[in-house]
This record gives sequence, C-alpha cells and structure tokens, in this order.
Amino acid sequence: MVHEGSPGHHFQLSAAQLIEGVPLLRKVFPFGAYAEGWALYAERLAKTDMGIYDSDPLGDLGRLQAEMFRAARLVVDTGLHAKRWSREQAIEYMVAKTGMTEAEVTREVERYVVWPGQATSYKVGQLAILRMRERAERALGPRFDIKAFHEVLLMNGGMPLEVLDGAVDEWISRSASSKSAP
Repeated sequence: MVHEGSPGHHFQLSAAQLIEGVPLLRKVFPFGAYAEGWALYAERLAKTDMGIYDSDPLGDLGRLQAEMFRAARLVVDTGLHAKRWSREQAIEYMVAKTGMTEAEVTREVERYVVWPGQATSYKVGQLAILRMRERAERALGPRFDIKAFHEVLLMNGGMPLEVLDGAVDEWISRSASSKSAP
C-alpha cells in the first residue's frame, strides 16, 4: 500500500504532474532507480518516521515479507545475469526463499530474465536516497528540514540518481547558508 500509494508511487507521480518549469520528460519518465528508490524509501518512512506499524504487527509482518521478497529478487537478478543461473535455478531459489508458488515465482523470474538490473535498481535507488538524507542531516544538523528535503527529491521530477545527488548538494549548500533555515 505505501509503496504503490502514499507516500510512494502515487504520491510521487501526482506531485510530478504539478511541477512547473521542468522538461516534460522529468514529469513522466520514471527513471527506474529514482522512482523505485523513492517507493522503497517511502516504505522505510512508514516504518521509521511515520510509525504506521507501531500498533499493527500484522501489517509490519507484511512489510517484512515484502522486504524478504525484494532481497530474494536481488539474489535472483544477480544470479541470472552475473552468475549465469538457469531459469530453473532462479525459480527454485525463489520458491525456497519466499514461500511463493512456482507459478508466481516463474512470472517474476521471467521478468528479470528480460530486464537485467530491474530488481537491483529498487535497492540502488533506496540506498542512494538514504545516503543523501544522511549527508544532509549531518551537514545541516538541527537545521535539517525533512519536508524541505522531500521537496528536493520530489518537486524536481524524475531524474538519474547522479543528477538528484547534485540537486541535494545544492539544497544543502543553500540551506546551510540561509539565515532563515530552521
């Protein structure tokens, strides 16, 4: 729900439609690591910053199951494309690690076969955003404003992570030198 809904993809894509002054490409092109990284970051926000699961142990169990599924996807993506696993090896691994049916896993594995790095891009994006946040929190200390940080991430539209990293650095610099920053 959080990944696809709010504050995940639906929120991110809806916000992108409101942006003015950026190329149309940045409003509509997903930039996989950016979009999926934001969605995984949003899932983390739900747990650590928003406390959504504090009184919902079954919801938290579902969140943990989704994390386990994504961890298995990372292994399968790497296994298929770097270790040259067969389709059957990948299916066997995912069935053993996720508890999903062979039919469910087969659909997933076939997607990874034709889209190398797709599963990996989710985690790459999330980790990049978390590093940017940690860097901003360290640099700004008590002046760090989570809402302003999220504005930088979302209100410039989709972009490659390296470009996003530069936008965050610029925001840190402006925030550090601003006398009115919180």
